[in-house]
Amino acid sequence: MALTAGIVGLPNVGKSTLFNAITKAGAESANYPFCTIDPNVGIVEVPDQRLLKLTELVVPKKTVPTAFEFTDIAGIVKGASKGEGLGNKFLSHIRQVDAICHVVRCFSDGNITHVSGKVDPIDDIETINLELILADLESVDKRIGRVEKMAKQKDKAAMAEFEVLAKLKEAFEAEQPARAISFTEEQMKIVKGLHLLTSKPVLYVANVSEEDVVDPSANEFVQQVRDFAAKEHAEVIVVCAKIEEEIAELDDDEKAMFLEELGIEESGLDQLIRATYRLLGLATYFTAGVQEVRAWTFRTGMKAPQCAGIIHTDFERGFIRAETVSYDDLVAAGSMTAAREAGKVRLEGKDYLVQDGDVIHFRFNV
Repeated sequence: MALTAGIVGLPNVGKSTLFNAITKAGAESANYPFCTIDPNVGIVEVPDQRLLKLTELVVPKKTVPTAFEFTDIAGIVKGASKGEGLGNKFLSHIRQVDAICHVVRCFSDGNITHVSGKVDPIDDIETINLELILADLESVDKRIGRVEKMAKQKDKAAMAEFEVLAKLKEAFEAEQPARAISFTEEQMKIVKGLHLLTSKPVLYVANVSEEDVVDPSANEFVQQVRDFAAKEHAEVIVVCAKIEEEIAELDDDEKAMFLEELGIEESGLDQLIRATYRLLGLATYFTAGVQEVRAWTFRTGMKAPQCAGIIHTDFERGFIRAETVSYDDLVAAGSMTAAREAGKVRLEGKDYLVQDGDVIHFRFNV
């Protein structure tokens, strides 16, 4: 699954610190804008308690989690759509990602400068959103002239595209992102072909201080971000990037003790990784045998042969059946043998839509 989430935000909001924690990749983090000029790409494992439970049940020789990509994109500033800062380069990097994790500063610290001189999360969000909207408006303006000429000649495809472009232009001029606009199924195909920045799904990451991580609801900045996100039906994940970077250096036992001392059940980072995974439209199925228990990433809505092809193209080419049991049914039964005896193991064909949590053995012949 070659899908990636981009981490964006104004300079000095904690993006690179968070990226360091996510990937342990050591992206340069410094108290000045543009310390990250080229995007850093890191692979992150998806935390999944189901994989641990399956390992307990099957006792395989090895266990392999699934993973996906995060890209750390340098800070955007006001005027980026017109080339301010390193705007054009940064905007092109955002075009290459499939979803956006928008990091917002929700802490005050006199030692860390804010690019606009004050901590105002909503102003920060609107600054970046506007730059992305302006960049999309420029793209639409460039295309609409060419398409309009063809539409006037009664070209059906051009007429359909012109209608979409006109709708987008009106929204952008009202400072509305593409993802806020309703389109028909056919129109959505046209929108996807435009590769707009503001059509990408977004979640907001509220970066708080160490003092606020236990009870973020007491932080007025976090509440402002949640209220804003609710209007977009977007998710908000609260993290303390500084703490997450420290936790990333610990082994599992030390990490559990550290979180317990802080009074936190789960790190913000684990929550963020899973939320981003969902935002990308990804889900997980498992294969489980004595040689290996493994998690596999697939796009929601994929059928059994396509999911088999993720393991190997021969599996898809020679697909016969998918021997399938849900994770919950398998755990409740206690073993694959018991699950079969209870009638919980199903043989699914080529049209079966694989579900998150399915444990599958693919039958194929080539």
